[in-house]
Amino acid sequence: MSARGIVAWGSYLPRRRLPRQVIAEALGWTAPALRGKGERTIAAWDEDALTMAVEAARHCVRDGGSPPTSVWLASTTLPFVDRDNAAVLVDALNLPAETRTLDATASQRAGSSALAEALLAGGDTLVIASDCREARPGSPLEMQVGHGAAAMRVGEAASAAAEFLGHRTASADLVDHYRARGQRFDYSVEDRWVRDEGFFKLIPPVVQALLDEQGLAGADIGQAIFPCPARVAQRLAKTLGIDPDRLADDLSGPCGHTGTAQPLLLLARALEQAEPGQLLLLVGFGQGVDALLLRTTERILNASPLVTVDSQLAAGRQETSYLRYLAQQGLVPLDRGNRAEFDNRTALTALYRNRDRITGFSGGRCRACGMLQYPRARMCVNPECRALDTQDAVSLAGVRGRIKSFTEDWLAASIDPPLQYGTVELDGGAQVFLEFTDCDPGSLAIGQPVEMRFRIKDVDERRHFTRYFWKPAPVEES
Repeated sequence: MSARGIVAWGSYLPRRRLPRQVIAEALGWTAPALRGKGERTIAAWDEDALTMAVEAARHCVRDGGSPPTSVWLASTTLPFVDRDNAAVLVDALNLPAETRTLDATASQRAGSSALAEALLAGGDTLVIASDCREARPGSPLEMQVGHGAAAMRVGEAASAAAEFLGHRTASADLVDHYRARGQRFDYSVEDRWVRDEGFFKLIPPVVQALLDEQGLAGADIGQAIFPCPARVAQRLAKTLGIDPDRLADDLSGPCGHTGTAQPLLLLARALEQAEPGQLLLLVGFGQGVDALLLRTTERILNASPLVTVDSQLAAGRQETSYLRYLAQQGLVPLDRGNRAEFDNRTALTALYRNRDRITGFSGGRCRACGMLQYPRARMCVNPECRALDTQDAVSLAGVRGRIKSFTEDWLAASIDPPLQYGTVELDGGAQVFLEFTDCDPGSLAIGQPVEMRFRIKDVDERRHFTRYFWKPAPVEES
């Protein structure tokens, strides 16, 4: 097998942030011991593990390049238990139908294990880890978790920004938490048990075996990523001879623990900060341990994505209402009135036949005049062209546009009122009537630039089916 490595990476953190102090103030009457600094990343009502995975992948897969041959999706919170979630991701990214897909789940180690297997295997593989973990209100876990996703593209070492050196793993059915079938929330055991029997006993021998195999010492590590709290990571570093100053920030303060995405998210940030020739140690934990060693190459200097982890951390919007957070996460039922009483059953046959324009947001470009339009049709919509049968399929997901008209509808049923919709004119001429996302009341304006985001369109609560589509979101002009 030829040498392998990480060719590109991307990440996604939701725009919304829930300050831990907001949780503590709301629940102080029943859980006075709750304390917390910083904030959590929280998904909007129209985001889940799948939509976040799509956005992380879009930040990783650059336009104009060759598509990956395989897509692996790791998560413990996939929206569908019996459906290939990675196949939805393939359609959303407009990848070829021949793309091999795989869902990896059932362990917080799924992300690091999927990355390790992709590095050990051949081919051009896109590995995405994404989690939108739920926590029971008032539980310690509610203070700890965050939502997010990260993607790693794995290929030949000749084009890698970080070369893969080695991997060691160990399986151990130590149950630090679990979620049984049909249950919504995790059941967690005592932190001391996980720390003493899990982190301190399972991680050091696996990491040491990897270092010995590579003829390295802990002091050689440039950045170390451990899947545990900072104090625990410091003791592990001391045990392994790693300089504590080289421990990667676990982002517990500004983000929270993102589940299966955590190792890959921290690795993405480490790569964005790394210099050539730096050794990176990545450790994943969950019913066992993964340890991976990577060395950055000269290509690291020009490999960072346009959207970095730090830029997303700095772009958050605080949620100041704990009740609104609970309602939008579906943790408390709210009456939404008669207007919400309708049957939104999805015609699965129509969804399949039109998946390119619905999931992939594929439109048409006229070969005669270059006009974009959505949906694609036999006749060009340009009144000065009207050419027949000249439409080439083109993805509009990466095309920016501007708001041509908008409405704030406070009467329509919406989980996050008001319902905001209107016409967007995409660069290239296409005009599409769409629902907006990631915008506050009163924030939209005519001519405002927008970009497309893959989001939940609606949920059929009777049949438990989630529909996805693309929505425009305001962006800052560069």
